[in-house]
Amino acid sequence: MARVQLVMPDEDRDRYVEQAQREGMSFSAWLRGAARERLEARQSATRFESSAQVREFFKTLEQLDGPETEPDWSEHLQVMSEAKSRGASRA
Repeated sequence: MARVQLVMPDEDRDRYVEQAQREGMSFSAWLRGAARERLEARQSATRFESSAQVREFFKTLEQLDGPETEPDWSEHLQVMSEAKSRGASRA
């Protein structure tokens, strides 16, 4: 088995160790698991192989329920202005 050394801020190490303990794992096992999960997530993403697949993707999106038209740009600006004046976004 290979040994890997890495450098990280103490605060990150402390948080990772605490999480590993909560999950009943050693720090090394937790890091390996986190790396494996990230790798699997990235590898499972599929890419379009043709322009036909891209067209099919957007055709599927068009069939989803949603607003018929996008709000006008002036409406977007009004919502942003209102949010700024309130200091929060509209829920």
